[in-house]
Amino acid sequence: MARSLHKNPPFRAEHVGSLFRPRALYEQRSLLEQGKCSKSDLEGPEDDAIREVVALQRELGIKTITDGEMRRDQFFEGMFDKLEGMVFVPERPINEFKKYISYIGHMQTLGVPHFPSFYCNGKIKRTKPFYVDQFKFTKSVVPPEDVGNIKINMCAPTWFHQRHGSDQTYDLNVYKNDDEYFDDMAVAYRAEIKELYDLGCRHIQIDDPTFAFFCHEGAFDAMKEAGVDGQVLMNTYIRAINICTEGRPEDLTISLHICRGNFRGQFFCAGGYEPIAEALHKLDVDALYLEFDDERSGDFAPLRHVPKNKAVVLGLVTTKRPELESVETLKARVDEAAAAMARSGTRSKEEALDQ
Repeated sequence: MARSLHKNPPFRAEHVGSLFRPRALYEQRSLLEQGKCSKSDLEGPEDDAIREVVALQRELGIKTITDGEMRRDQFFEGMFDKLEGMVFVPERPINEFKKYISYIGHMQTLGVPHFPSFYCNGKIKRTKPFYVDQFKFTKSVVPPEDVGNIKINMCAPTWFHQRHGSDQTYDLNVYKNDDEYFDDMAVAYRAEIKELYDLGCRHIQIDDPTFAFFCHEGAFDAMKEAGVDGQVLMNTYIRAINICTEGRPEDLTISLHICRGNFRGQFFCAGGYEPIAEALHKLDVDALYLEFDDERSGDFAPLRHVPKNKAVVLGLVTTKRPELESVETLKARVDEAAAAMARSGTRSKEEALDQ
């Protein structure tokens, strides 16, 4: 967006994995990875990057404000690594990952021996906040009237469970089943949500890459072959999110982004939303962020399942190619999406546009 609106963009970025960062922060993080500086040396470049990206959003008139996740190397950083009971395993054997996940199967075929991940070896407890300090800093760089527009992103509680399943995610001497595991995870999430809310946060986005894997062609068959009931697993994940948001204040917006992956422009999941469209609306969220930026996401037909009490944000502007979509193209696609949503027969096209 900055590229198209600024002749000389103030926010120059370099590519780091799946994330974009200003050059100064990119270079400082590279030094950290080489062991040439400390974590505290990142704070100055991170602060500057956040001030810049917040100013850019406000300049462009974007109401929802984020810090661009400038303090994170990965989207889930700052959560599982801070939970008591979760340990980072830099080289988990690849046979401890579920091959019915498309990219895991691909890695196993290529002979990748191990991959970094987490393991639950004790009772899960939130003994320190995840993103409270990040929220406080962003709050400090916006006027008081904009504090309620700050959005904090959190990884879904299901992320590492999907990689490892019910047998490899947690020590079976600690948790007997998924419900016990996610119950404690939810206590931690609710505590974080409450502290953020008390500080003025009114919008939390759950970034969830797990549901997209159920859309991938052959996913349910692959799960069945591995002895996993895909429908049961999907319902487990819906419950996991709902107990995290349980009891939230009415004026706290919770949204959910179904991510299809964007590692150096590559994706992890392909396939339309139809296999999950009805089930998703059991989720206790106010809005769904759905990716429709290319043909692998399928058509808009699944939008007919969206209930009237949920909003949908259409991901139509791609981050994976440099070409910028025309305004006419975007308008036509929004119109097409509204028409598809109206086919439910429960709303007019105009009402669908409002959603």
